[in-house]
This record gives sequence, C-alpha cells and structure tokens, in this order.
Amino acid sequence: MFEKLEEIRDRYHELQEAILQPDTACDFSRYQSCMKEISAIRPVAEEYEAYIGIIRQIQDAKGLLSDPDYSSEAEAEIAALEEAKNRKIDQLRLLLVPPDPLNSRNVILEIRAGVGGEEAALFAADLMRMYSKYADKNGLSIELLSVSPTDLGGISEALMMVTGSEPFAKMKFESGTHCVKRVPVTESGGRIHTSTATVAVLPEAKDVEVEINPSDIRVDVFHASGHGGQGVNTTDSAVRLTHIPTGLVVVCQDERSQLENKNKAMKVLRSRLAEKERIRQEAAVAAERSQQIKNGDRSDRIRTYYFNHDYVVDHRIGMTINRTAEVLNGELSPFIEALQLAEKTDRLSGLSSGK
Repeated sequence: MFEKLEEIRDRYHELQEAILQPDTACDFSRYQSCMKEISAIRPVAEEYEAYIGIIRQIQDAKGLLSDPDYSSEAEAEIAALEEAKNRKIDQLRLLLVPPDPLNSRNVILEIRAGVGGEEAALFAADLMRMYSKYADKNGLSIELLSVSPTDLGGISEALMMVTGSEPFAKMKFESGTHCVKRVPVTESGGRIHTSTATVAVLPEAKDVEVEINPSDIRVDVFHASGHGGQGVNTTDSAVRLTHIPTGLVVVCQDERSQLENKNKAMKVLRSRLAEKERIRQEAAVAAERSQQIKNGDRSDRIRTYYFNHDYVVDHRIGMTINRTAEVLNGELSPFIEALQLAEKTDRLSGLSSGK
C-alpha cells in the first residue's frame, strides 16, 4: 500500500510542476488533462502527506523519551499520535479503494407511486421535488423527460435525466422503496397512513454497450397531453417505443418535436436494456451488489420518512436525521455521504478477502 501511496504522491508533485510550465499552460488540452488528474489524486496525496507529518512528529517525540524532564509528556504525545496514525491509515485504505466505474455516468431516474393510492402519488411528487432541490445544491441538473400527474397534484410516475458532476455516484443509493408515515390530505379522521414510492436509478448506457436491432423496436406516435388530459399541441409529437424481445416500453412527450422525443426515448430504452444486462452479469459474479427495486413492497424499504415524529431513517445503515421537511427540501447529503463511506468500506472488505 505504501509503495502505491509514494507513487501517487510523486505523480501529484510532478503534475503540479507540469502545470506551471509555459508549454503546458499554452496547451489547453494538456493543461485540462493535468488538472483533471490532479483533482482525482489530490485527496490521496494530501492525506498521505498528513500521514508522513504524523510519522515525523512521532519520531521527534521519541527523541524526548530519554529526557527525564519531558519523558512523561512525550509518552502521552506518542500515544495520541499513534492513534492518529492508525486513523490516517484507515482513511488512506479507503481512498485507495477503486471507485465504481459507473460513478461519472449520467442517470435515468424513475419515480413511481407504490402502495397507498393518491397519498402514494403525492409522496412520489414530494420525492421528485426533493431530488430537484438536491440537484440544485450539489452540482447536478435534472431534465424532466415525462411525468404522469394525478388529479390532486401527485404523480403516478416520472422519468428524469440527471447530469452534472458524478451523477451516478450521488444518486445510486436512492434506488429502492421509500416509505412515508403521515396523515394524508385525503384523511378526514386524522389517522396516520403508510404509503410508498419506488425509485430506480439507472446509469445512462453508452451507445457502444447496447446493440439494438431497429426491427426489434415498434414506434407509436400520439398527441402529447398535460394535466387533466389537455393537449399540449395538436401534432403527434409524443413517442412510445416498445422493445419487442423484452417488452420494455418507454414514453417521452416532454418536447414539442417528435424527433427529440424519439431520441430521448431511445436513450432511456438503451439505458434500461444495459441495466438488464448489467444486473444479469452482476448476479453471477457479485450477488451482493444492489439491484434496482421495481415494486412498492414495504418490506423492501430503504428509507422511511416519519412526519409525526419529524425524522427520517435510512434502514440500510441505521442512520436517523431529524427534521423531515429539510430532508424533503433536498438536504440528502448526510445520507448520501454516509452511504458512500459504507460502500467504500464494503469494497475494501471485499478486496481484503480476495473477492
């Protein structure tokens, strides 16, 4: 491990020198490449520098052990520094864990109302707004591809594209069944109901990953519709693609152009097909990897939003955050950062055991 850390630190200093050279500064492509690599390895290099600093402090303190006036203080300092050194080693091990190769991919985000009728649809709309606000605060952009509204302001389903900085790394842990416990607006007796919505997070597939035979796709066009079924326009701009071999169906109607809707629908279809193949492969080599949740069964819940007690629990890591409204206002970072750490720890455990 330390040999690898030395290599990373040397490379980091080499790149810092390189970007100061006139020939690099004048070559935008090369400069951009250097900066991208610096950004990628900086956390490891800086943590390793901090580790070396602790080692030097330990050596200096050991030099005082032979001095009777300072030996007791030196022993206490060495003990504290040894603990700091061990924590730093743990951090470095985590930083060396290879990242998920899909982390930088754009994301197809699907939200569907689950168990609970109209209240489930309202909760699905809450989740859609939550992700939009989270995106605004965390370097992501969300484009609405299609949405099916309900009469009371909820949604039965929504399809979105998430782009920006590391979209899949930030959104992948949202996949699963989300549960809400609150008094619905439709409840006259003040009783708390339990409803669900499901979220699927699909990394956008690259064109080369999935081959689609044009003869396997049926294309249907129809009038796009909005709230209450009113026509958005009078042309057949909405597009429905059906992948005949798998039965997968994608509908896009957000754009006024039939061609734009067809292109977006094809992106979604390609991603769904890639996800099916990815899941099939992962099931054979890494059964523990999480798969997309397609139903609304409460037993599969990953997170519960308790309005009556004003807190949210993530059941995968046993983490609780107070103030439900803040979480639904996009304050998801504490959950996501904790889940990212848990994923790295699991990956490190897998590497250590040779999996």
